[in-house]
Amino acid sequence: MRILYFYQYFSTPRGSWGTRVYDFAKEWVEAGHKVTVVTSIYSKSDLKATKFIERQNIEGIDLIVLNIGIDNRQNPLKRIWTFLQYSFMSAYYALREPADVVISSSGPITVGVSGLLARYFRRRKFVFEVRDLWPDTAIVMGFIKKKWMQKLMYAFEGFCYRSAHLIVTLSPGMRENILKRYGKLNIESVTNAANLELFGNPNQKQLPTGVERGNYAIYTGNIGKVNNSELLFKTACILRDRGEDNLKIIMIGDGQQKEELIKKVEQENLGNWLQIRNLISKEDLVPMVQQSLASLIPLASTPLLDTSSPNKLFESLAAGVPVVQTTNGWIRDFLVEYNCGITIDSTQPEQLADELIKLKSDTDTWKEMSRNASKAAHTLFDKTNLANKMLEAIESAYGKNADDVRNKVIR
Repeated sequence: MRILYFYQYFSTPRGSWGTRVYDFAKEWVEAGHKVTVVTSIYSKSDLKATKFIERQNIEGIDLIVLNIGIDNRQNPLKRIWTFLQYSFMSAYYALREPADVVISSSGPITVGVSGLLARYFRRRKFVFEVRDLWPDTAIVMGFIKKKWMQKLMYAFEGFCYRSAHLIVTLSPGMRENILKRYGKLNIESVTNAANLELFGNPNQKQLPTGVERGNYAIYTGNIGKVNNSELLFKTACILRDRGEDNLKIIMIGDGQQKEELIKKVEQENLGNWLQIRNLISKEDLVPMVQQSLASLIPLASTPLLDTSSPNKLFESLAAGVPVVQTTNGWIRDFLVEYNCGITIDSTQPEQLADELIKLKSDTDTWKEMSRNASKAAHTLFDKTNLANKMLEAIESAYGKNADDVRNKVIR
């Protein structure tokens, strides 16, 4: 089967971004399929390009790299422009590149254009992958403010859902949201995966100088309002005021509030309780997660974010690290069911400080949550199993049994 995957943020473990598409595509290639990913240059990815359009091959995955730079620090107009550029240029490959199945991975929702073109002009099977609920995400982040544009985007969202032969969501919450709004559709929930080969491997690099095992909680990702980064700053202030000199928070990432928070840390003399570090590769991140007291997912409290499926959740589980998070959707329910983490109020830094102090002092509870996290990663979120689950759903939508698809001659 020839799979054409439209995804703007492709990265390998050498980058600082999620590797879902890389991991799944590798599995599919090893199963005998041909996978081509049309992508761009994301600031957190390890991809580079010297030409405006460049073909590359990474471990059997064919890449068509559109040299369009995307960065979370870009202003909303610049971000929208990069999305439109990618959508316009990728349309050519939707109409010309050999494919049996075309996957459009959203957000942004504009990536759906390529899948729709392949579906209606070439009669290819169209899979719409939903990583975030767009345009809701763009509206919350302030990218789309005009009412007429929001209505247009919602109409386009509905058209993508109804046109897709298969919808793949990254969380059960997203699946429920779409079914509630649009009725019966062919939807499969395939979460992000726990990379056990990487984060579950104990033979990793040493911690950086000045970082001690078990004396810190870690946050990785974007530093901004949506990610509730201010909560971590306030928590660090509480840890300082309580004299918790052997407990700190380490933030690793980039984003709109990073420089502001660095200045506030200096002004408050918080360096011993809150460290803000630059992006590092997944490979270098592994020991930092593995040896942390807890992994923090402090998202802002909104119904939209309750459906999210953040990479850091699955990385933490693979590393056997308890999770402390703030959403009120499927992640909260999961942590309760498997007893591998804690949910707190997104507006209560005192509660976060209390829970971190408890985890540090109660080693029996920490060890139990750690074991449960690792067990959940192995039984529920193994990347090979999830890649196969998505492939089986694609094969079913393709309309042939797995053996027929695998034996198809790839031209």
